[in-house]
Amino acid sequence: MILFFKVFFTEFIAEMGDKTQLMLIALTSKYKLRDIILGTGVAILVLNGLAVLAGGLVSEFVPEWVIKMIAALAFLYFAASTIAGDDEEEEEDGKTKIKFAPLAVFCTFFVAELGDKTQLTAITFGANEGMRAALVVWIGCSLGLFAADMLGMLIGYLLKSKTPDGLLSMLAFAIFSIFGVYTLYQGLKLVCASVCPIPVIPVLVVVTIAFAGLCAFLFIRREKKKKAP
Repeated sequence: MILFFKVFFTEFIAEMGDKTQLMLIALTSKYKLRDIILGTGVAILVLNGLAVLAGGLVSEFVPEWVIKMIAALAFLYFAASTIAGDDEEEEEDGKTKIKFAPLAVFCTFFVAELGDKTQLTAITFGANEGMRAALVVWIGCSLGLFAADMLGMLIGYLLKSKTPDGLLSMLAFAIFSIFGVYTLYQGLKLVCASVCPIPVIPVLVVVTIAFAGLCAFLFIRREKKKKAP
């Protein structure tokens, strides 16, 4: 149950303010609410199922300490990319040739979500927890992503406004950072136990300080870009 809520909450926060959530807000002007919900729900189940399966298969063939280290680096990367901001401008084609509305929403969401940080998060959780927890991770990721997208869409649909980006970005940064540092600690302990003896806490402190410095640099650079004409 703890794993489910951890996965759910992480996916929920990571998706808030994301391009696919904003894309769904835009789709409310083209499709009925039930068609958007159906198409999005199926796309999320398929995407997260593939992501968790890929992560779970990796966990069966790769040593646990390697998985922990990669997962830690992935979480820290998500945190850094969140604080750095997203420079990509996504352009949506306003028309679709698909006449069945739920299928049109499915295809649009599926393509937009491929390679996104929420899908990478699902892969990371899948690899970190293994096949034994694949079902819990899949359900948690899917429900978290679906809840965030539906919340954002309903806010846009009913109130014609969007969730504040700044607060949600900081929450996502904090969650990814905490999971990253904790997973790194687990990985270092496994390295110390099964590969070679290393000073776990000193290494963890050094990496954490370096990561904090990098995030401070990325944050300052982002703020300078905002102020630049």
